[in-house]
Amino acid sequence: MKDTFAEYRCPGEPGTEEFWAAVRAPASIPGGDGGWETLFLWRGSPASIGFESWSEPVPLRRWGDTDCWFAEVAMPARLRVTYQFLAGGSAYADPYNPEGAGGDRSIAATPDAPAQPHWPAVGAADVLPLPTTRLRWTSERLRGRRTVRVHPAGGGGAIVLLLDGDDWLYLHPAMTAFDSAVAQGELPPVTLVFVPAQARESEYACEPGLWEAIRDELLPLVARSGVPADRERLMVAGQSLGGLSAMYAALEFPGLLTGIACQSASFWWTAGAADRADPMGGPVGGAIAARLRERPDLSGLRAAFDVGEHERRMLPHCELVETLAEQAGATVRVSRSASGHDRAGWRHALLRDVAWVLADGGPAAGSAHRRSSAHG
Repeated sequence: MKDTFAEYRCPGEPGTEEFWAAVRAPASIPGGDGGWETLFLWRGSPASIGFESWSEPVPLRRWGDTDCWFAEVAMPARLRVTYQFLAGGSAYADPYNPEGAGGDRSIAATPDAPAQPHWPAVGAADVLPLPTTRLRWTSERLRGRRTVRVHPAGGGGAIVLLLDGDDWLYLHPAMTAFDSAVAQGELPPVTLVFVPAQARESEYACEPGLWEAIRDELLPLVARSGVPADRERLMVAGQSLGGLSAMYAALEFPGLLTGIACQSASFWWTAGAADRADPMGGPVGGAIAARLRERPDLSGLRAAFDVGEHERRMLPHCELVETLAEQAGATVRVSRSASGHDRAGWRHALLRDVAWVLADGGPAAGSAHRRSSAHG
């Protein structure tokens, strides 16, 4: 087993102070079938690794009678995944990995996973910068209060609603990433509106109330905030159920949005599906596909769709909605990310797809144009 640690370039005898002082984990070496063997290390008590929407928990093994616990995990090619160590009933970030996602999670990427420019490495102990503009949204329609942050990247421009906004504020440094992309000319200036969810399973499940409240309450609040924003150009970016909600808004609130960016949208959704033993086992494309078959007019809408290439069961649902949206007149872009159902893998798609939706000189409104990218 000592040779195994050496393969990963871990110096010194496992469990010694020399060993722990030099550890940088996780570390990967080529595995079978074009994939990777990845070494995870934990110091202390018995633990397992919990992966987000990719694998069942993996137990760690102890090295002799030392405080070194480890696991070699077989990973497929092109994977970026969020994980945490589970020990003593609590969850912890990896103390040997500088790439964090909040205080109790880390991000692992295989060596062949595409880079994610503009997203800085953020450690578990780091505090992410927050937009200075904070709005108190007291919603009569949603019957509650929530705090909405607004940030004019590059001085502000088209409004980009980021659903699940608190995740993009506190787990992943979206404000920093958008600022960087704008500064390097890869994005036009935008006004980011971080929209938090309170009851996302109901708010994002094809319900009109959220979008009535955004239209009639939140957008006027943003307009009165003094932050520069172009209300004539409004797009929404959402992931999972948030992507479902974005597509629903484009269908049922015509004229409200000029574009959407959907990452791994829950297009399997139908009423009651979430309560079934197999939520994804229902009609392909779910309620959204059924609505699109009515051929609503989506001309003028730019729609970017992305899904993780390791989300095998999601692909049929997403592929059908992508095709039907194009047939309804939307200008469509399709891509696949090196991830499972995981925000760590959606980050690059978020920036890239917002840039595409807002790009000048793109396909004329109403003319469907499909750009497929197998890897993104």
